[in-house]
Amino acid sequence: QVQFVESGGGLVQPGGSLRLSCRASQSIVGLVTMAWYRQAPGMTRELVASISVDGATNYADSVKERFTISKDAARKRVYLQMNSLKPEDTAIYYCNSPRSGAYRYDWGEGTQVTVSP
Repeated sequence: QVQFVESGGGLVQPGGSLRLSCRASQSIVGLVTMAWYRQAPGMTRELVASISVDGATNYADSVKERFTISKDAARKRVYLQMNSLKPEDTAIYYCNSPRSGAYRYDWGEGTQVTVSP
């Protein structure tokens, strides 16, 4: 079973930046679409950004022009560069691979991002 370890979260002021990293336990990053998700307190988990096998990217409207997803298949990693952070970006961030409206693999523990003055 594939496992994910997310890292790079923290406390940052509004307008700041963070770079999240997701490491997969197996070499699947170059074989399937990968995505970052987030879940804020009391909210459902939402898809933030995705990157296809050939590198095409998609973003939720709320993060367009601010977040950038990338990957390094050789290192089994997916990244999320987050700029111009806002308080509403506060959430636990997870990575996974979307499939037919669901997910391919079990969730990791995620990494907490808190945006606050």
